[in-house]
Amino acid sequence: MMTSSVVWRRCVVADFDLVIFDWDGTLMDSIAQIVASVRAAADDLGVPPPSDAAARDIIGLGLPEAMRVLFPQVPEAEREALRQRYATHFVGGTGGRSQPYAGADQLLQRLQGQQRLLAVATGKSRLGLDRVLAQTGWAERFHATRCADETASKPDPRMLRELLRELNVPVSRAVMIGDTTYDLAMAEALGMASIGVTYGVHAPERLLAHGPLALCNSIDDLAARLGAV
Repeated sequence: MMTSSVVWRRCVVADFDLVIFDWDGTLMDSIAQIVASVRAAADDLGVPPPSDAAARDIIGLGLPEAMRVLFPQVPEAEREALRQRYATHFVGGTGGRSQPYAGADQLLQRLQGQQRLLAVATGKSRLGLDRVLAQTGWAERFHATRCADETASKPDPRMLRELLRELNVPVSRAVMIGDTTYDLAMAEALGMASIGVTYGVHAPERLLAHGPLALCNSIDDLAARLGAV
């Protein structure tokens, strides 16, 4: 694991003008709600539900891509019904309401205070992200956001490329922060720096395969690496 002081010193926000966050599993503790909603959608339609591990593993993908991975045997029309039932369950709070990770709001406030550009790159839909931005009161925290239903799903790097273009930031001045290989792989494909967080979905050894600058075990650890304490 990359734990040298040299690597840690590089992982400070002063090195970057733009900090891009994944949402689910990085800023928001929504894993249980996503898994429960996937399984409930399958139950509604009489489709064998995926295991919890399988449902966790697709978090970060756009919903159509996630449903294709989880239900490859199901015709596309039925997968559309699964997507709709999933959305109904998620909005209804199946599995418990998602909450920001402890310390996430303070981290965003501190980064804002440092005059850094902040963005979101997420597998959520635009409707879903706008809903949760309103619920958290974080809409004004971010200078730009990109969702899977308005661009290519992760791990395609298109959403990162679009954010860089919108905010007029070169790739060398941006960092992607996420909890899945989808996050780190899209940054890697673009030559963008990344930081992995291990409190979300994918295991540390999977994240390390994509060359992050560091792995962080908590929001507090991430804040320290970003110089936001």
